[in-house]
Amino acid sequence: MAERDGKQPKRVYRIHDLERSERPRERLKQLGAQSLSTAELIAILLRVGVKGESAVQVAQRLLKRFGGLQGLHRASFEEVEQEHGLGEAKAATLKAAIELGRRLSLHSPDERIVINGPEDVAALLLYEMSVLEQEHLRVILLNTRNHVLEVEELYRGSLNASPVRIAEVFRKAIRSNAASIILVHNHPSGDPSPSSDDIALTRAVREAGLLLDIELLDHIVIGQGRYISMKEKKLAFG
Repeated sequence: MAERDGKQPKRVYRIHDLERSERPRERLKQLGAQSLSTAELIAILLRVGVKGESAVQVAQRLLKRFGGLQGLHRASFEEVEQEHGLGEAKAATLKAAIELGRRLSLHSPDERIVINGPEDVAALLLYEMSVLEQEHLRVILLNTRNHVLEVEELYRGSLNASPVRIAEVFRKAIRSNAASIILVHNHPSGDPSPSSDDIALTRAVREAGLLLDIELLDHIVIGQGRYISMKEKKLAFG
């Protein structure tokens, strides 16, 4: 291509222009999905980029625009669809892939998840609950080996406006013959710091559990990509 005004025209590099060993699909095949960055994984779903941007660059733009993978998960279908270079088909592909990841993080019917500490609760629910726009309260039911029997959602909305009935917390646990439970709720503000209401609820549930012989093992508060274990902080577990 001829020079213009003495300057070389800027070349646009596409995935196809990269060395085969540097292309996301080839690297996934050779090294495994875990070796790829989030942008590269998204680029594989997008398949092609747009004029001036490779698929990887489009993916990087999306992650920056929405604040990472969690922000992309939180964004509405319409918001993703309207991004330059996406459209309905690619937005649907991204949303479907993220939902599959969310479901995979939940319990498997063939192998029960074991909860040995707060980090296991986070692995189970952090990805999903940190992007919820309303406050949700869930109860994890456990057997004597700390295997997850079920994750029950009790409340949605403001827990302050809808006082939690302690009997409701234990109703399913009693029917399922659960040995213990863990409370989990999210703060849509993003700050997982427990409130005074959180502490009061935890104390009430813990005391009721002692009477019912169903131990409250912990109360996990989830924020934006973070969580706090009230038991580790010795809040209502003194």
